[in-house]
Amino acid sequence: MGCASAGTRATLLVMSTLANSSTWAVGLTAVQPMHGGYDAARRGFNLHADLRPAAVITARSVADVQTAVRLAADRGLRIAPFGTGHLAPALPDLHDAILLRTELGHEVDVDPIARRARIPAGAVWEDVVNAVAPFGLAAPHGSSPNVGVMGYLLGGGLSFYARQHGLANNYVAAFEVVCADGEVRHVDEHNFSNLFWALRGGGGNYGIVTAVVIDLLPYSEVYAGAMFWPIAEAPTVLRAWNAWTRDAPASVSTAARLMRLPALDAVPEPLREVPVVAIDGVAVDEADGLALTAMLRSVATPMIDGFQRMPSAMVLRVHGDPEDPVAGVAEHTLLGDLDDGAIDALLAVAGADAPADYPLLVIELRQLGGAIGVAPAGAGARGSLDGSFALFGAGLLMDPSALPPIESALVEMRTAMAPWDTGGAYLNFEERGDSARRFFDPETYERLVAVRGEWDPARRLVASHAITEAA
Repeated sequence: MGCASAGTRATLLVMSTLANSSTWAVGLTAVQPMHGGYDAARRGFNLHADLRPAAVITARSVADVQTAVRLAADRGLRIAPFGTGHLAPALPDLHDAILLRTELGHEVDVDPIARRARIPAGAVWEDVVNAVAPFGLAAPHGSSPNVGVMGYLLGGGLSFYARQHGLANNYVAAFEVVCADGEVRHVDEHNFSNLFWALRGGGGNYGIVTAVVIDLLPYSEVYAGAMFWPIAEAPTVLRAWNAWTRDAPASVSTAARLMRLPALDAVPEPLREVPVVAIDGVAVDEADGLALTAMLRSVATPMIDGFQRMPSAMVLRVHGDPEDPVAGVAEHTLLGDLDDGAIDALLAVAGADAPADYPLLVIELRQLGGAIGVAPAGAGARGSLDGSFALFGAGLLMDPSALPPIESALVEMRTAMAPWDTGGAYLNFEERGDSARRFFDPETYERLVAVRGEWDPARRLVASHAITEAA
C-alpha cells in the first residue's frame, strides 16, 4: 500500500499563536479555539468528553496525515489521531496537541476469493459489513455499527464471533501507517514486524494507521438475536445462563445485561422505562444456538424473543448500541468464573429491588472464553483475553446533575463484583484514561515501551491509554 495522492485540501488561512509562529504554513484547514467551528470539530461520539486541543485538523488523504504529523513536529506539538471518538473520555489533556480527525474515506475494497478487505481510516464497521455481505462474507466487527475500524482493531476487537474465531486483531494481515517521522510504511509480519506486533492490540501509541487489510469470515447467515424478560426474572435467567456458559460451545458468543432504557424514540416501546434482563448473542452453529434459546425459554417466558436465523449483516444491530452521539460514563473490568453468589451480589445492587431512579442504563456481562482465551501463533500484543466475562456498566448523562449518582452506582457495581475481579481489563472498554499498564503483563508492557521508543522517541503521538515508562 503506497502513499496516496494528496487529494483536495483547503488552504490554511489561520493565524497561529502557537510555537512562536505567526502562521500555519500548510495546505490544511486548522480549526483553533477562537474559531466558530471549534466545538463541533473537537466533538467525539461520547459527548461527555470535553476535549480542548490546540487545533483540530481533518485529514482526507495519507498525504494530509503526513503533513499534519510534520506540522506538529515543527510546532513542538503532540498529535492525537481521532476516529469516531467512542473512547474520547480516555484521552488526556490536549492543550499542546493537534487533534487529527482521520477521515480518509469509507470505500472498502473486497477480494472475495482471498476473503480479504482493505479498509481506509474513516470507515466504520457498517461500511465494511455492507461491502462484504454481497459476497456471503462477514467481518469480525463489534456490537456497534458506527465504531471506527482502526481504533477497534488497535485495542483488540471483541466481536460476537470471537469465541469461535478469537479477537479481531488476529485477523489483520497488514497496516498502512504514517509514523512519527512523517513517513508511510507498509507494516505486516515480514515488514517492520515489531511494529506489526504492537499495533495488533497495543493501542495507538506507535503510528497513525491510515488503512488496514483484514481477513474475513465465511458467514452469509447466522443464528442470532436477543431475548428480554422483566427484571423480576433476572435471578432465574442469569443463573441458568451462567450455568450454561461453563460448558458452552465456542460456536456461540453471548452477553447478559440488566437494562433500564429511557423513553426515547430509538428504544422499542415495550422497553421504555421498563427494567429488564436480556440475553443476546450469535451462534455460527445453528443447532448450538437453538439449544441455548430452548433452555432460556424453558426457565422463563420472554417478553420479547428475537432470536432467529438472519443475514450476518444484521448482527451489527443485535446488541442495540446507541447510534447517535450520547454523553455517558462507564466502568469496566474482567471477571473470572461466576457462581450463584456472584449473580446474587450483582442483583443486590441492580436487580428488581434497586431504586426506581437507579442511574445505570446498563450493566453487562460479556461472555469470554473459547478462542478469546487462546492467542494464536504469531499473535500481536493482545492476542487473547483472560477471564470468563467482561463486566461493563454505563450511565447516560441526560444532564450534569446525573454524574454523581452514576459514578456512585459504578463504584457500587465494581465493589459488589470485587471478589470475582481478575484485575485485568480490555482496552476498548476502558473509558478512564491513564497508563496502559493495566491491560498487559509486565513483559508485554516493557516490549511495548521499547517499540514506542523506537517509533515515537519524542512521545508526540497521543492515545487514549498511554505507553510510557516501563512497568
